[in-house]
Amino acid sequence: MSSNSEIQAHHVVLFPFMSKGHTVPILHLAHLLLRRGLAVTVFTTAANRPFIAHSLAQTSASVVDLPFPQNVADDIPAGIESTEKLPSMSLFHSFANGTKPMQPAFERALENLPRVSFIVSDWFLWWTLESASKFNIPRFVFHGMSYYSRAVSRAVVLNRLLFGPESDDELITVDPFPWVKVTRNDFEQHFRDPEPKGMDFEFVMNVVIAEMNSYGVIFNSFHELEPSFVDYWNRECSPKAWSVGPLCLAGPSKESHSKPAWVQWLDKKREQGSSVLYVAFGSQADISPAQLKEIATGLEESRVNFLWVTRKRFCTFSQHKYEIPVPMPAAPNCELLEY
Repeated sequence: MSSNSEIQAHHVVLFPFMSKGHTVPILHLAHLLLRRGLAVTVFTTAANRPFIAHSLAQTSASVVDLPFPQNVADDIPAGIESTEKLPSMSLFHSFANGTKPMQPAFERALENLPRVSFIVSDWFLWWTLESASKFNIPRFVFHGMSYYSRAVSRAVVLNRLLFGPESDDELITVDPFPWVKVTRNDFEQHFRDPEPKGMDFEFVMNVVIAEMNSYGVIFNSFHELEPSFVDYWNRECSPKAWSVGPLCLAGPSKESHSKPAWVQWLDKKREQGSSVLYVAFGSQADISPAQLKEIATGLEESRVNFLWVTRKRFCTFSQHKYEIPVPMPAAPNCELLEY
């Protein structure tokens, strides 16, 4: 067992992707590492610093800003440093690829830090492996996704399961998980194309190759939640995976504050003994206005109590018809799910 002095000598660099859904779990990981006595440095950009600094307030963690590349992609408006600010998620791959020019600044910062024991960086920041290798620092990939999604995607690609069905809606049995059924429509275009190419495919290949050459993978999950898929990964895939979830349990303690309208609404429904349907597609889901309108219509006509977390500009429900909370741009999912 390591002594306290050995633990305190370890210094970890964390580098989350510029998206709240990816950043929050890594910040929870930061709190967990800090409680174990490790030194933590988090890399981000100036526009994302306030959110990270607030989460790590009153801790010993350090936050380092890197300049976000400007004018790297013609289709990314100036000043945008997170996916939440993108005018459309169709620009995601341009944005993600646009982070690579941060590499020189990242490496200069690494040179000036105290000795780094290992780096944990988001899956999408594939280029951080090159930086880690230059300094002989082990790099761990951090996954926002589950073992299930990674295992099923891998099995589908390796067995070329998307090229047999005649219809995009035909159910496909995923070997070696016969209880899992998917369709071609469940996957992005580069999965369905027998000869994939283009920026999105190149990005995926960079990410996957970097993952395979990293020291390990960290999943925000645990064996009891998805045992078949955890076992599959550790048996069939590389590099080795560590399950550290659920990381939400390691997050900072909640601050006492007045209850927002959505909490008061949920409290009222709980007092009435009424159930509430929680609807959320994540910050990177690209849903057309027509689809959103159909979803909203279906929810309203179902007459169920529901709380839909979406971008404010996508709010399409008619609140005069039903008692519906105002959608939130960045909802506290853990607090919501406690209900």
